[in-house]
Amino acid sequence: MTEGLRKGLASYGDAGFSLFLRKAFIKAMGYSDDALDRPIVGITNTYSDYNPCHGNVPDIIAAAKRGVMLSGAMPFAFPTISIHESFSHPTSMYLRNLMAMDTEEMIRAQPMDAIIVIGGCDKTLPAQIMAAVSADLPTVVIPVGPMVVGHHKGEVLGACTDCRRLWAKYRAGEIDDNEIEAVNGRLAPSVGTCMVMGTASTMACVSEALGLSLPMSATIPAPHAERFRLAEASGRVAARMAKAKGPKPSEFLTEASFRNAQVVLQAIGGSTNGLIHLTAIANRTSHKIDLEAFDKLGREVPVLVDLKPSGEHYMEHFHHAGGVPKLMAQLGDLLDLDARTIEGRTLREVVAAAEEVPGQDAIRDKQHPIKPEGSMAVLHGNLAPRGAVIKHAAASPKLLQHTGRAVVFESVEDMTLRIDDPELDVNADDVLVLRNAGPKGAPGMPEAGYLPIPKKLGRAGVKDMVRISDARMSGTAFGTIVLHITPEAAVGGPLALVKNGDRIRLDVERRRIELLVDEAELNQRQTALKPATTPEWAQRGYARLFNETILQADEGCDFDFMRANGKG
Repeated sequence: MTEGLRKGLASYGDAGFSLFLRKAFIKAMGYSDDALDRPIVGITNTYSDYNPCHGNVPDIIAAAKRGVMLSGAMPFAFPTISIHESFSHPTSMYLRNLMAMDTEEMIRAQPMDAIIVIGGCDKTLPAQIMAAVSADLPTVVIPVGPMVVGHHKGEVLGACTDCRRLWAKYRAGEIDDNEIEAVNGRLAPSVGTCMVMGTASTMACVSEALGLSLPMSATIPAPHAERFRLAEASGRVAARMAKAKGPKPSEFLTEASFRNAQVVLQAIGGSTNGLIHLTAIANRTSHKIDLEAFDKLGREVPVLVDLKPSGEHYMEHFHHAGGVPKLMAQLGDLLDLDARTIEGRTLREVVAAAEEVPGQDAIRDKQHPIKPEGSMAVLHGNLAPRGAVIKHAAASPKLLQHTGRAVVFESVEDMTLRIDDPELDVNADDVLVLRNAGPKGAPGMPEAGYLPIPKKLGRAGVKDMVRISDARMSGTAFGTIVLHITPEAAVGGPLALVKNGDRIRLDVERRRIELLVDEAELNQRQTALKPATTPEWAQRGYARLFNETILQADEGCDFDFMRANGKG
């Protein structure tokens, strides 16, 4: 078996010459033969001036390299695409699959015996894990870690749950221009990902639950020295895996591993985006995420982590309470603790070593949960034949059973133009409907599902309304919001048939979302729909590839040809 610098030689028709030329060029970097004869650990470099979440990546790389070299292997860092949520037009989700393809192909193209992937901001960790399980090289995942908390007028602040809450206050006229500007400078006091249970924190916890990261890797704050010690330890593990040629993801990611990840996703009050990403990751393997089974777990698994937006604390409090190992200890028999990790240990061994922190209240036991059921519920009905998702842990209880009149927005642009129109016919009992914001329709399924409360209602004291869409929502957001309606409107899904004034019924207990219009009328509306055509934005390049091959939310929004067995 070839290893190190001899792996994946460039094709010149003469393997000896290929290795000779490779060594000649790499020696220009000053490497010795001793260094070049060792197993190689590739390290992805996702640093970017556009990505403050990844601001600590250079230091993480330095620490990981140190761990690799201390263990007798050779580290090589290489750049990949870097995606930041706030700096990605039209949306970061549009670029996730591009990053996954970039990362996978660079893992395959360059010689390495193991890989360390470093990521954090929402779509980077799932993209890299998708790539790693497809390439199936021994892999260690290092999340960049959450920011530390901010402060404003004696109140603890967290990006981005509090950014949404305070922006809503600003829209409602409760705080002025000067105060919102002050808040703007205090929401993100350090590099790192959002310090609430948004998508970045969710996927870091999922990675740890899958066994792809070292214990505590999800929760250590980004600026803390412990984050860099963990990176060094990760480098040591990667070097050991490079020498042993395993374990590969395919050797320890089992059906039980993916079930464990779903249990943790429910118990942390995780982001709805996490379900899409975990589905995409599973589809890169021989395993699948069944939405019915996920919903069943939601009825059995309580929310135990008291973290915004479902609770009150922040990621650093979760960390100091014992992190994911302590959470898994509290979950106990809800998990398969015999599942293995990159270290070769079982989760049972990880749980046995979990720290006991007297007096902590960020991680509850099963007898005293934050919520008696899990974070998310999967809804079905004539509006969502293939499913929709609601994060009911972060919703208003009184709205979880609700019937109201539809107020329809045709697109994100239409919503932006009309939501604050004083003449908009809307009241607090209505259901705000956004369509053509799904994977194809937007494109890229933006986080537009958090429809703002119309300004005239916000100023009248309305804090929440039922909102439904084929879009996504940030995991940091609060509200009674139905997302990922599948199929989306742009491919002729039932959401395309809703008209202003139609009655919509939400019943989370029964897991139903229904358009209260008779079937004959819906069939007439379906017949009247114009057939889909290739939109102007999708005429060439990556946009065309995206439009022609993107899957729906229930299949993880991956490209159809990137699943484990290729295009079905």
